Amino acid sequence: MKIILHRNFKKQYKKLRNGERRRFREQINLFLKNPFHPLLNNHSLRGEYRSYRSINAGGDLRVIYEEIDSHVAHFITIDTHSNLYE
Repeated sequence: MKIILHRNFKKQYKKLRNGERRRFREQINLFLKNPFHPLLNNHSLRGEYRSYRSINAGGDLRVIYEEIDSHVAHFITIDTHSNLYE
């Protein structure tokens, strides 16, 4: 699996605390091995984000991404659950 980072994702990632970044990296290693690992809670979204998917990126962090094909994921944004889905 290849991951492409959107520029908004990069900006938001820079704002994360060190512990959040560490947890994100651990979850991404799981994602690269198996995008549907149960700890990731990978699921499709509805409403405004209906063509996207979401994974748990550690704690309350969520990553919204678009699946380009079975080998490429485009990470759009990373933030807390409450900030993303208000």
